[in-house]
Amino acid sequence: MTGEPGSTGYGARREPVGGGRWDVRRLTGPNRLWGSNGVAFGPDGRLYVAQFLAGVISAVDLASGAVDTVVPAGGPIQSPDDLAFGPDGSLYVTDLVPGRVWRRSPSGEYALVADDVVLPNGIAVVGDRLFVNEMRPGGRLLELFPAGGAPVVLADELAMGNAMQLGPDGWLYYPHMLTGEVFRVPVDGGGPELVAEDVHHPVAVRFDPAGDLLVLSRGEAGIVTRLSRWGAGERSVVSSGIVGLDNAAFDAGGRMFVSSYASGGIAELRPDGRSRQIVPRGLSGPFGVTVDLGGGVHVGDHYRLASLEDGGTVTTRELLPFTHALTCDTRGVLHLTSEFGELRTYDPGTGADRTRVEGLVTPVGVAARDDGTVLVAESGGGRVVVVDQRDTVTVLVDGLDRPVDVAVDRQGRCYVTDEAAGVLHRVDDGVAVPVAEGLDLPQGLAVRGGDLLVLEVGRRRLIAVDPDTGEVRVEATDLAVGAPPGAPRTPTALTAAGMPGVPRPFAGLAVGPDGAVYLSANGEGGVLKLIAR
Repeated sequence: MTGEPGSTGYGARREPVGGGRWDVRRLTGPNRLWGSNGVAFGPDGRLYVAQFLAGVISAVDLASGAVDTVVPAGGPIQSPDDLAFGPDGSLYVTDLVPGRVWRRSPSGEYALVADDVVLPNGIAVVGDRLFVNEMRPGGRLLELFPAGGAPVVLADELAMGNAMQLGPDGWLYYPHMLTGEVFRVPVDGGGPELVAEDVHHPVAVRFDPAGDLLVLSRGEAGIVTRLSRWGAGERSVVSSGIVGLDNAAFDAGGRMFVSSYASGGIAELRPDGRSRQIVPRGLSGPFGVTVDLGGGVHVGDHYRLASLEDGGTVTTRELLPFTHALTCDTRGVLHLTSEFGELRTYDPGTGADRTRVEGLVTPVGVAARDDGTVLVAESGGGRVVVVDQRDTVTVLVDGLDRPVDVAVDRQGRCYVTDEAAGVLHRVDDGVAVPVAEGLDLPQGLAVRGGDLLVLEVGRRRLIAVDPDTGEVRVEATDLAVGAPPGAPRTPTALTAAGMPGVPRPFAGLAVGPDGAVYLSANGEGGVLKLIAR
């Protein structure tokens, strides 16, 4: 199997142009693997990686770290989550959100194996047999038949299944993510048996060459639990520090390579927990960006709230699923929207996280006023709402097409970008008054001095708008915002199991206390900083 000609991974690096007023630098480099989920070694010796967020399958040369796109975005496979190879070199893939399982032949032809599995995730090939489980409460473990035939249920009532593997005893082992348990089931019939309980956030089970059962944790510490004698013996635990472990594969020499759904990349993980990065980790978006009063930069990165340190180091503050946009108020408290329709408040000092509002329809941008109220652009509801300190929700303005970000100037006036209408509005007494029109997908919005800064994603540029005259000035161009070239990321709605699919694209914008401008380069998976000359 070969990659696309000239392919070097998901998306192409583009160099931003800041013009004469700005120096542009990257706080983080472009992400080479947009999240890394299922991994498996292919017949060519490369490690194949399913990238759920990107809709891409890549192959990694472990010697050089080179990443080639094998299955590009825009094809029949929409959201690959796990994969396995058959004895003839065919690649089998679970397509999570649409509920499909695919076979890709060695010549690159696609065949649909099943299209009625709910959130198919874990996958295993045993000889010429194919097994898949469902990542949902009450899920099933199924045997599927690529040549045709009705699925056979081996086990049901899974508490969210995930990566599984055949053990040395001939039983199929799999995790229950919700309950912290590991089960096994005979592949030729018979009920499932409990193997281990009280396992830390299990997401994948793998057997090492010695036959010990290793259970990966999806938590922040990157814990791996070792269960000797197929789970019946002694238990030991190591912490890798790799946030959000997802899957693992062993090469012919017995080396273990792991993926991360939260930060991407590929690492070799040693038995003592030490790791060596093969493909660097990165950001899953990023989406919203904000700067606190001390100049600390924070981003909403879908699976987590992350902070950026000098030198481009990304630190996971908390795993906060489906985090999207965020802002910092005058107390240093962060307010975040999630794709679950929530507004949350997070205190970095204490780690306290509180859900304040639920049931919003696609909330995106958020801004904090000096009086403690919070503004939220409810994109799916076509309105901007105000949340007071008692968490009461009132409507500031409605009747908008698709509002995506909000900002408040020094006079307390509210502005909102409407990406569908291509308009930057000011809200006057509940009425949306156009300030600038004819914009192409305006998203991120921030106030800097007397200007309104807008990320015009459709034209991949940053513009400044005079709030009084509507005059537009171009500040930076050729920005890596929006979908990467040739690889659009199409958002999906909630799945049948109530879980968000691929996140909604959003390029956030913020201004620091020193006047520097920060923007989410979600077209390459990084953050840019613009410093005035």
